Amino acid sequence: MSVLEMKVPSPGESITEVEIAAWLVEDGDYVEKDQPIAEVDSDKATLELPAEESGIITLKAEEGDAVAVGAVVCLIDTSATKPDGDSSSKKEEAPKEEKKEVVKEAPKAVSYATGTPSPAAKKVLAEKGIETSSVKGTGKDGRITKEDAVKAVPSMGTQPANGSRNTERKKMSMLRRKVAERLVAVKNETAMLTTFNEVNMQPIFDLRTQFKENFKSKHGVGLGFMSFFTLAVVRALKMYPDVNSMIDGDFQIKQDFQDISIAVSGPKGLMVPVIRNAENLSFRGVESEVKRLALRARDGQITIDEMTGGTFTITNGGVFGSMLSTPIINPPQSGILGMHNIVNRPMAVNGGIVIQPIMYVALSYDHRIVDGRESVGFLVAVKEALENPAELLMDNNPAKALEM
Repeated sequence: MSVLEMKVPSPGESITEVEIAAWLVEDGDYVEKDQPIAEVDSDKATLELPAEESGIITLKAEEGDAVAVGAVVCLIDTSATKPDGDSSSKKEEAPKEEKKEVVKEAPKAVSYATGTPSPAAKKVLAEKGIETSSVKGTGKDGRITKEDAVKAVPSMGTQPANGSRNTERKKMSMLRRKVAERLVAVKNETAMLTTFNEVNMQPIFDLRTQFKENFKSKHGVGLGFMSFFTLAVVRALKMYPDVNSMIDGDFQIKQDFQDISIAVSGPKGLMVPVIRNAENLSFRGVESEVKRLALRARDGQITIDEMTGGTFTITNGGVFGSMLSTPIINPPQSGILGMHNIVNRPMAVNGGIVIQPIMYVALSYDHRIVDGRESVGFLVAVKEALENPAELLMDNNPAKALEM
């Protein structure tokens, strides 16, 4: 009998622990080599765990377990032969009916401990704002245990006589917990401010109307808004390098490259893949990279390396209909640009009122390292490039810039 121990591989350099999100096979199943057997959550992404060899699998961890990188999660008996026919046609024995004796529980004694929380339970209840009198203790003599406190739910008021009032308690994924932790840390550890502006998108609309069909047929990707925004941001970061820097203790680190993080919504939550050296990419290059990374994130194939780093982030809440928001900085970066939905609004143009497609944009920045002059100037530079893309982003030759 030859048994292979499958250990948790390292998803990334800084990751020491993962969580078993779901087993894709059952204990005792025959698995083929490279067959996905589990989904594991790290604090940055969800990854599939493939079988290293063929054989019968024995699971050594439960769904939801946190396991260290390098720990054994299952055994594969490689000497086992593949069973003939459908493995699902196992004989299912009818469960035997067992006569259960009804045992009357003796009434619990009431003492000074009844309804009194343990120190740990008292702390949990205080954090939830729940009165101890509303919690029933399951400990000795009715004492409220920590588990009772964790399961306790704040009162939702008087329940109506009709209507559903069901609730579900579900553990958040490791990725979601890490995102929550980072967002709270950003609010507490940075001096975050947000400045706003509006962009007349008509010039970009005109360029897309003129070139989008030929662009897609020639390059195989659409001419979207993300390439215009990415290249406008690259230009503005070169003009205001403090926005492209970050704090490391008592030092400011400035980069002479622009790695642009693009926030995308994946099946497991928010993911932020990085477009490396965006300053070297054309419109075609940016659109191709955005499409590649978005598809990998959607299909759960994105790697830790593809989400590591980044000097500035762009997030597009407009695809969900957001009119205005204050995006939260992606640490250790110092700035994030929020795009929003485009709405036709009346604008003053050459002394007259004209209906134009307008987008509100927001720049959140770390005021510890970026001053008001730089933040406002950066956002104005982005606005100028988007409202005059032919001159400022295409060197007055749109056909050449779009590689037509």
